[in-house]
Amino acid sequence: MDYACSILKDIGLDVEVGKGFTGGGDKYISAVQRYFKSYGNNKTKVEEFYSSADWENYCITVHALKSNSKMIGATKLGAAFEMLEDASRNQDIESVNKNHEAVMQQYAELVEKLKPIGEMTAVKPADEISGEEAKKVADDLLE
Repeated sequence: MDYACSILKDIGLDVEVGKGFTGGGDKYISAVQRYFKSYGNNKTKVEEFYSSADWENYCITVHALKSNSKMIGATKLGAAFEMLEDASRNQDIESVNKNHEAVMQQYAELVEKLKPIGEMTAVKPADEISGEEAKKVADDLLE
């Protein structure tokens, strides 16, 4: 775990901020791995909403990317996504058009740097449950 955190610090992530948001330890590394693995789907959605000028869904998606970026300690990228979020929310399409490509490039570069962590054996914190287990608990509670 210390080795992974060292790599993440070298990449430029604020590991302490990330640990603070995620609860630290294995939960932080697990969050980074999920961030890495969700890149393809997130990129596709953002590009689709951007291309179709669906600013409402674009705003929602970059908001999530802002939050997820900040959660893993990618504070500069989080701020860049926040700028896109604010611009799209305010219908400042000129700013979105001016900055979209550069922010998406920063996102791609970060994900490429995360590859050593993202592709290592999945870290599952001891107290983290699977989606299947979460569904069962939710179903039990609803009954």
